[in-house]
Amino acid sequence: MRILMIEDSPRLTELVGETLRGAGYAVDTLSTLAEGREALALAAYDLLLLDLGLPDGDGLEILRQLRDGKSALPVLVLTARGAVDERITGLDLGADDYLVKPFNNGELLARIRAMLRRSPQAVMPELAFGGIALQLATGQVTCGTGELALAPRERAVLEMLLRSAGQVVLKRKIEHAFSEFGDERSANAVELAVSRLRKKLEAGAPSVAIETIRGVGYMLRELGS
Repeated sequence: MRILMIEDSPRLTELVGETLRGAGYAVDTLSTLAEGREALALAAYDLLLLDLGLPDGDGLEILRQLRDGKSALPVLVLTARGAVDERITGLDLGADDYLVKPFNNGELLARIRAMLRRSPQAVMPELAFGGIALQLATGQVTCGTGELALAPRERAVLEMLLRSAGQVVLKRKIEHAFSEFGDERSANAVELAVSRLRKKLEAGAPSVAIETIRGVGYMLRELGS
């Protein structure tokens, strides 16, 4: 899952970004309307965290443009504007949820999970292949030997492989999922995450394997099939 956060507070961006990455989400953090519009035009996101008081305008401008363009992208507004009429305005313009600063990061994650579950872009609650099951809501991975403990990036790779089980997932697609907006330095991170995931699958789920398609990407296949 890839999240775009448009927020001009460096400290809040750092704290929320750390929380989201720790939960296994890829996060792009930007601070202006202009940067946000560019990012939304260039990349596909699963959810938008939107501040309202931005240096170059009101975040509601982006919300209005998204809904006028018939975008169903889930939008969670993060703002210090706590007045009821202001919340009503944001919701009427198409915001899916509204969280007033300061907020608890645990509540933020819960709201994000709830929004992604009911999003038109949401998919099945579980991905399964060859005896491996990934619960999308919680990130829990189980296999024949029990629960498989994975780091966030390992879990992200596994999710992409499970979504295309038996087909090649391009390495550059995984790099894009790993990268921050404007940061292309992720090739080594992908190789490291795949290597670690492969070793954990060999130990905990020997019925499946990650095959490297040299120069192209990776494929999850079921052994013996």
